[in-house]
Amino acid sequence: MPAGGTLIAGGRRQQALVSFDNIWKTYPTGAEPVHALRGVSVAVMPGEYISIVGPSGSGKSTFMHILGCLDTPTSGRYLLAGTDVSRMDEVNLAEVRNRRIGFVFQQFHLLPRLSAWRNVELPLIYAGVPRHERKARALAALEQVGLSNRLEHRPNQLSGGQQQRVAVARALVTEPDLLLADEPTGNLDSRSSADVLAMLDGLHRAGRTIVLITHENDVAQAAERVMRFRDGRFIDDGEVAA
Repeated sequence: MPAGGTLIAGGRRQQALVSFDNIWKTYPTGAEPVHALRGVSVAVMPGEYISIVGPSGSGKSTFMHILGCLDTPTSGRYLLAGTDVSRMDEVNLAEVRNRRIGFVFQQFHLLPRLSAWRNVELPLIYAGVPRHERKARALAALEQVGLSNRLEHRPNQLSGGQQQRVAVARALVTEPDLLLADEPTGNLDSRSSADVLAMLDGLHRAGRTIVLITHENDVAQAAERVMRFRDGRFIDDGEVAA
């Protein structure tokens, strides 16, 4: 997989959805600066399912923050769907996050007093989508994750796995280019974890681009490609063995 941002497939040139070119992230702490990322160059092609792994302090969380436009690099260039987001201000980054990236976190971050579909419609409210369209899109997203029979249930009426499905539906409702899942099974038992991973696999097979950050090797193996980080560097990249 090239880091430069294009791939020749079937004689056609395909542009990377994500392209990191020599990305550094440095924090000025005390006498010695901390280099959280050291010259990282990677590419993610449309439709890929990738897991990011590495020990504590490896740089994977910093990579996720920059990938999700939650932070900007100290130097280097980050292209998202061909747009350079490396030096955008917070207002423009917020717009990119809302329109192009769907987030799924270890904590579900559902509002307890709202039903499943009303939790899912929240990003559309922020985007100014009309009310009738919001509900239709929220119901469609919940159907996509297999929860069309739980529309009016509140979070405390749902299992952990079902709550994470609602969170995934909320991430999908804006039709983002990239689904970014940070430890999505971290709060789930083994059965619910397998259920959520099966759902992510189904979304990938339907054409979604997914990047999953995890510290668990068995969860990482659910992806088709694993990127490994250590000491702020991208050290290994390969397909998961069949």
